[in-house]
Formats: sequence, structure tokens, C-alpha cells
Amino acid sequence: MAKLSTDPYKGVRDLYPEDMAIENYIFGIWRKVAERYSYLEYGASLLEPTEIYTEKSGAEIVNEQTFTFKDRGDRSVTLRPEMTPTTARMIAARRKSLKFPLRWFSIPNLFRYERPQRGRRREHWQLNCDLVGSVGIDADKEIISLAYAIMKEFGASEKDFEVRINNADINNFKDIGPNIVSDPSLARGQTYYTGMVFEIFDTNKENTRALAGGGRYDNLLELFEVEPVPAVGFGMGNIALRDFLETHKLKPYA
Repeated sequence: MAKLSTDPYKGVRDLYPEDMAIENYIFGIWRKVAERYSYLEYGASLLEPTEIYTEKSGAEIVNEQTFTFKDRGDRSVTLRPEMTPTTARMIAARRKSLKFPLRWFSIPNLFRYERPQRGRRREHWQLNCDLVGSVGIDADKEIISLAYAIMKEFGASEKDFEVRINNADINNFKDIGPNIVSDPSLARGQTYYTGMVFEIFDTNKENTRALAGGGRYDNLLELFEVEPVPAVGFGMGNIALRDFLETHKLKPYA
């Protein structure tokens, strides 16, 4: 018999106690700030029918970046690469009994089949925050303020990161902080965005990558053939955030 390797599957990590302590620190900050903003935590299985991604997420994600397989019932199943379609499915299922607006957050485990590199793995955890059932600039500002507050809670200063916005008047967001800039070239990979989009970028030249991103997606529930519900939200991944904390020597790397 061939000797079994002790290495984990390519692109995923083993979390030894010292690694788990860092993850729990990150998750703790995420929960603390989300709950401060009155967001409620929810969860779901990491298995989803493949069709909820083929319809709205975009061909690249489905054809090139997912772990997709047939189950024993010959159904196409995908390990979720993102949480937003799942959120839409859950809301569509109980939309008549839910009291809007909803303020929900989750910390799902996500999988994407892509080339492992700094800040990117095939498996990661991600904070997702969504404000559903509220239209207008105030909702957009709230979701960006929440993302901004999370960065500050980790000890980041305004010079450590910047918020880039597209498809919106930057003047409407100036009262959130001084490091918000307009970026006409900014575009999110998913096809379901319908308005304002934003990303948070590390300003350190050694780690210039997006730390979080999101925007408005008012038509997502149409996937399930129900009336649309306005929504805005963002995701923030743990891998890029760990690199950010280490690069800037913030706790727990201080």
C-alpha cells in the first residue's frame, strides 16, 4: 500500500489550536459588531442545488470555480461558493411570514476551485451581512458603515484601508469617513448586482487586495419566481483579513 500523505487537500488548511484561536478572534469581532448593529445570525447547509448558481452567479463561478458533483439520486449538487443565493432562497421560502426589513448575518464555510495563492484558498470562511427590504441611500450607507465599523474594531486606522464605491454619488457617503473614494472601474464578479457596489482595499503595497465587497441586488429573489425584495449586503473573508492583520501588525499579530 502507498503511504498516506499527512498533507491536507490542496487549497485548504488544518487549523491547529493556535490557528483556531486566531479564527475565533476574527469570528468574535464579526459577531460583536454585526450584533451591535442589530443583525441576527442565521445558517444553512453548505450543500446547494447547482441550479441556484447557474441562474444568477455567472458562468465563470459555476463552470470553473465550483466543487460540483452528482449525488446518489443523480441530482447536481454544489458546495456553496458564496452565501447570497442561499440567503435569497431562505427569504423567498418564508417571505410571507418574515417581518421586513431583515438584518441578517452569517459566517459560512465556502468553497471555490481556484489556484491557491496569498490571500486566496479553495476553502474559507466569510462574514455575510445583508439588509433586506429597505430601499434608498440610507440602507446603502448602513451596510457600508457596518463594514467600516468592523475594520475599525480590528484596530485598523483610516490610512490602513480605503472604501471604493461605484454606481453611486460619493458625496452621499462622505459622512461615514474620510477614506471613501469613487472608483468608476470597480465591478463585482457576480451578475446579480443592480446598483451601488463597493470594496474595501488594503492600502499596504505588500498586500494590495480586496478585504470585503458587496453592493445592492434588488432582483435576486426573482430567481425563485417571487416578487422582488430590495437588498444590499457585503461579504468579508477570513483569509485576506488574516493577511491584513498580520501585515499591519494588528492584534493578534501585534
